[in-house]
Parts: sequence; C-alpha cells; structure tokens
Amino acid sequence: MSQGAGAAPAPATGRWRALALICGAVVLSMTPWFSATAILPELTARWHLDEAAASWLTIAVQLGFVTGALGLTITGLADRVRMQRLIGMAAALAAAANLILLVAPGPATAIASRLLTGAALAGVYPPAMKLVTTWFVAGRGLALGFVIGALTLGSAFPHLIRAASAGFDWRIVVIATSGFAALSALLLGAVAREGPHGYAQTTFRLGDLRRIVLNKPLMLANTGYFGHMWELYAMWGWFLAFLSGALALSGTGSPVLTSAATFAVIAAGAIGCVAGGWMADRIGRTATTALMMGISGGCAAMIGFVYAGPLWLLLIVALVWGVTIVADSAQFSAMVTELADRSLVGTALAFQMGVGFGLTIISLRLMPSVAGWLGSWQWAFLVLVPGPAIGTAAMLALRRLPEANRIGGGRR
Repeated sequence: MSQGAGAAPAPATGRWRALALICGAVVLSMTPWFSATAILPELTARWHLDEAAASWLTIAVQLGFVTGALGLTITGLADRVRMQRLIGMAAALAAAANLILLVAPGPATAIASRLLTGAALAGVYPPAMKLVTTWFVAGRGLALGFVIGALTLGSAFPHLIRAASAGFDWRIVVIATSGFAALSALLLGAVAREGPHGYAQTTFRLGDLRRIVLNKPLMLANTGYFGHMWELYAMWGWFLAFLSGALALSGTGSPVLTSAATFAVIAAGAIGCVAGGWMADRIGRTATTALMMGISGGCAAMIGFVYAGPLWLLLIVALVWGVTIVADSAQFSAMVTELADRSLVGTALAFQMGVGFGLTIISLRLMPSVAGWLGSWQWAFLVLVPGPAIGTAAMLALRRLPEANRIGGGRR
C-alpha cells in the first residue's frame, strides 16, 4: 500500500532539522549544473564556438543526467545503496568533473566534462528526494517543495556569481561552484542520516520496469512531469540569451544586469516551490500542478509580446514565469512516492527523471534553432507551450481516477 494511504504516522522528531540539512546540501551540490551556461559568452569567445557547439555545453549536462538517472534505474542503486552515501559520493564526483573546465584545451573536453557532471548530479537529485520522504509523510508536498526550491536556487547561483564577479576571471565561477559541491559532499557524509519512514533495500529486476510503465496512475503523473520538463530547462537554459536580445534591442543591456536578472528569474522559482508545496498539501497535488502549468504555459505564450518592452513589464512576466514554472515540480515526485510500489520508489523516481530530462535535451537543442530561424529570440519560447498544456491534461485525467485518493492522504 502507498505511504500516502490511510492514517499518517506521527511526525518524525528532528524532521525539520533534517530537511534544512538536506536542502542546504542540495543548494550547494547543484551549483555546477549551469556553471558553463553562466560563463558561456567567455567560453564562446575563448574557443570561437558556433551556435551548435555552444548549446552543447548546456545540453551535455542534461544528457549526462539522463544517462546517470537511467543507470540508477537499470541497476536499482537508488534502492540498494544508503541514500546519504550515494548523494555524497555523487556530489564529490560532480565537483571534480566541473573543475575539468579549468584545464579543458577545447570544446570537446569541456563537453565531456559537462556530461560527467550531469551523470554525477543524477546521484544527487533523485536520491535526495527519496531521502526527504523518509522524514515526511504528512506535509510531504511542502517538504519536497523545499527540496526543489533548493535545487532551483543552486541551479541559479552561477549567474549570481558571474554577476558579482563581473570584470574578473571567469574561472571564479567554476572554482566557486566546485567548492560548493565538495562542501555538500562533506556535509552529507558527516551529518545526514535516513529518517524513520525508510524503505527496505531491494534487488532490482529488469521486469520491474514493466510494473512502472503499466501503472496507469503513475504514468499519468509521469506524463504531467514530462510536459513540465519540456518547458522548464529550456527556459532556464536560454533565458539569458532571450534577455540579452531583449535588452540589446532596448539599448539598456549590460552583462551585469543580464546575469543578475537571469539569476532573479530562475531563483524566484524557489519561492514558487515552497508555495506550491504548501498549496498541494491543502488543495491537492493534481489541482496545484494543473494550476501552475496553466500559468507558466500562459507566460511562455505571452512573454514574446513584451520582448520589446517596457522593461518593467518584461521582468514582471519573467518573474511570474520563474515562480510558476517550477512550483509544481516537487509534486510530481511526491505522487511517484505515493503511487509506486514502495519497493521501487527510488527506481521509479530515477525513471521519471531520466525520461523527463531526456525530453529537455530536445527542447534545449530546439530553442536556438527556432530563434535562428525566426531571426530573434522574441517568439522562440512559443515552442514550449505544448508541454504544460499536455501536462495539465494528464493531471486532470489522473484526478478523476480512484487511485488518486492515495495522493496526499486523499487530497488529490
């Protein structure tokens, strides 16, 4: 039976302290994700990159994450290895892989280092989500919202470092993000532990994937996540380029302003994650995800209309988008923990994220091609609208199933 069904057990002692520790570690460990994206103008000039090679410095992280997540799925490591140990080792590997950017002689080595960084981060994100669920049954949506908020803040952080270090060597961004990830590994190894609502270790069998794929409610939750992911990382990855074009058009652009505004837009999602978690534990996960995807999809459709300004209106639309685009993310993971067989929760999370991040490779690569075809970034984000539209439909379909009563203790 799902952990979300029936009467919830008593809250675990120390759960908020554990959540704070895990969230702090996630913020630190995820900073290498967009480290190359934040310094892409410098790397492009350094290696004379064309559009395709430059885009692969971002896409390679996604591809590496997919490889790592599917590796966790096939091997079942997420259900066999102590989560804090797996996360700590993965964060240390991400820190080391990220440092390769400092000595990379050209784009090929840099792209390989980004692939390895992404693969390592697959050992951080899904297991961290599972680790939090061992501390929270009641209030799980809010707790996972904090974790995704931490991921969002960590992902945005390289842009803040780049803005703060404008005029200095780009290597500062790489060194700082690797240092943060290494600190996260030490923090997890020394302090983190599993909560009282743990999962029994299990031996993975390839046939277990069939139990995931043929679980209709679970796959509807996954479909919602897939639609959400089609939009999320393409916006995060290319908003810097979009805003650079918009500010150049108005004559108000500067590297500091562009990086600082990009950080603000992405980091605003941390607020959305917590708010979305709070809402989901009160009005239901399917209702919250459908609402947030409706708003974020609307922003994707509308932001082209304010590309030429005024700047204040462009930034308002972007900030609303930044808040809502990730506010639903944690709830898809929470639904997996409630709808999947308990012996397969780690594997089911890795499967969801592996396929979801696989879709981001397509949307990330598509964006600059569309912008090039259109001649500017103004209308490029329109290609993201189908993702949240499909995701919303999946959530409304899941809401009508009887199995939806297992979600959030009956709060669908």
